[in-house]
Amino acid sequence: MDTGFDLREHGGVEIFLRDCPTRAVLDVIAGKWTMLVLVALEDGRPMRFAQLRRRLDGVTQKVLTQTLRALEREGLLTRTVYPTVPPCVDYQLTELGLELGGLVQSITDWSQTNIAAIRAAREKFDERTERRPSGTTT
Repeated sequence: MDTGFDLREHGGVEIFLRDCPTRAVLDVIAGKWTMLVLVALEDGRPMRFAQLRRRLDGVTQKVLTQTLRALEREGLLTRTVYPTVPPCVDYQLTELGLELGGLVQSITDWSQTNIAAIRAAREKFDERTERRPSGTTT
């Protein structure tokens, strides 16, 4: 697959190749819950698991746990366990996570600014596809 300029020739990576390490990072970042966790923690203050779960309406305990572990593994957040009974655990973005959180917040802002246009496009598309005779693909 020719993707144009090949960064590998210059010591870079090519994200369009399946074994590119950057793609693994993008897979983590692109997840719906990952983006929402980043926005929830973007103000820099630590949050407990239960607080995050309440804030992220609809996330299951399992998915939130997996998401937090993936973010910790990538160095985007820290998990601090306090020796109390029961144990208290805080999650907070690292400097790297804060930088990414700012970018994700920009995407969130863009989404909120453009939601009316997006909804209108969806409605127009849905109307067009409902009128299309069955068996047509265009």
